Amino acid sequence: MKIFYSEEHRNHYPPFEVFDGGMRVPYYENPDRMDRILTALKKTDWAEFAEPDDFGLDPILAIHDRGYINFLASCWDEWLASDPRVSSSPETEAFLPATFALRRQSRPTSSLHGRGGYYMMDLSACIVAGTYKAALTSANIALSAAHSSFDLQNSSFALCRPPGHHAGKDYAGGYCFINNASVAANWLSQKGKTALLDIDYHAGNGTQDIFYERSDVLTISIHGDPDYEYPHYVGFADETGKGLGEGLHKNFPLPKDTGNEGYLAALDEALELIRGFAPEHLVLSFGADTYDGDPLGKFHVTREGFGRIGKHIAGLNLPTAIIMEGGYANEALGVNTQTLLENFR
Repeated sequence: MKIFYSEEHRNHYPPFEVFDGGMRVPYYENPDRMDRILTALKKTDWAEFAEPDDFGLDPILAIHDRGYINFLASCWDEWLASDPRVSSSPETEAFLPATFALRRQSRPTSSLHGRGGYYMMDLSACIVAGTYKAALTSANIALSAAHSSFDLQNSSFALCRPPGHHAGKDYAGGYCFINNASVAANWLSQKGKTALLDIDYHAGNGTQDIFYERSDVLTISIHGDPDYEYPHYVGFADETGKGLGEGLHKNFPLPKDTGNEGYLAALDEALELIRGFAPEHLVLSFGADTYDGDPLGKFHVTREGFGRIGKHIAGLNLPTAIIMEGGYANEALGVNTQTLLENFR
């Protein structure tokens, strides 16, 4: 299996995030996550590592607002230039806004902090000097996997960092800046019908936002119910698409303490929807934060459960671009990821 990966992600490592209740904590979405996965995959005899190609900005601007991408590109340098209190040390500083647009009638302003509050959803999408380039590379990793799966008609793995599924058309959130899986799915949709299945613990609000009114990509998300879980405002069962996309989005919000059997029941229902849509390609947003004991999750999926999940999805027999999203139980992350992937070899 081809594994697309780049060391560029290491340059995106915010020194903190602001957690629930306003407490500064070390950044959960950190480079150690990639190291754990790399260590596990390098022990196999089937992982073939490759650097991503550069697809340029066009595939990204096909789904993201240009003003938003310009903001990501310029934010750090503009912040350093505009505020003499800020040092240039990424070890101590990260850009975050102090206010957030309610978006009923709001618009981006000329103020950097005004644009920050417009283009950023929360306090975990911290921007440092290397964020934009790392996000671009992560999107190219996803595109390279999609291109490989299309050309070879098999499955590939995009080891993306930062992740992407919380990034919407014109906003960052939940550690995500460019929606890697949506960029890949949009690219594949130009080749044929495409389905995007999100099995990260948290609802794929950005992916839902991007495809909600489109008929060419079926989107499905299985996640913790937003009544108790991030992102709280999106991911409910009655959100099914709009306009041309009516009926082509499906959320499976699951209760706290969902284990293997409850998760697999929802997954099998989702897979039946995909079979009914009859896509030619599948994009899988894979988050391992459904794992029992993940610090940011409340499910109890086991390592054996990841194997069963992978086997059920692989049973679709579709060329599949698997895109890495979340998963923060770092000690188990590598083997859990390997356990799911080996079903797609």
